[in-house]
Amino acid sequence: VVGVFVGLVSGFVGGTLDRVLMLITDTFVVIPSLPVLILMTALMKGSSSTVILMALVLAMFAWAWPSRQIRSMALTLKERDFIHTAWFSGEGTVQVVVTEILPFALTWSLSNFMNATLSAIGSESSLAVLGLSPANLVSLGNMIQWARNYNAIMAGRWNWILPPILATVVLFVGLFMLITGYNDYMSMKRGR
Repeated sequence: VVGVFVGLVSGFVGGTLDRVLMLITDTFVVIPSLPVLILMTALMKGSSSTVILMALVLAMFAWAWPSRQIRSMALTLKERDFIHTAWFSGEGTVQVVVTEILPFALTWSLSNFMNATLSAIGSESSLAVLGLSPANLVSLGNMIQWARNYNAIMAGRWNWILPPILATVVLFVGLFMLITGYNDYMSMKRGR
């Protein structure tokens, strides 16, 4: 949501606001997220971390790329004839963005949201396997970490390690199929 909002505003308004927002966005794009995530989760480990705090840490780096992509979409859409027609018919900036540009960006935004969800699940699982996710969080990554800590593979306790790994794989495949199915449905609905 933040990435879509920043990208739409930046691309549609332009000027100084565009330059400032893209400077902030580019800063978050070039910062390597994994080392910062490892550092932040290591610092939070001592405190009582919650699911919301962990989600905010993961989302801190997830908005920049969608913002850049939506900005380019808004830049191309704002030069089209139907946008000029909306301007000449008296629609305001917010109304043009919400009623004319957002419907084009919504399909892409939903697909990108699913990709961001997959990325967040992968990041959290990676941090948990490294032992950097708070132990009080119930997650598939923590289940894998606990199984690894108790040498489930060496002890032959496959029922400890296989279910969280399989659940993660099924979740990834299911969300990917949901994205693909939704995009196919929207393509058929538009007649392409």
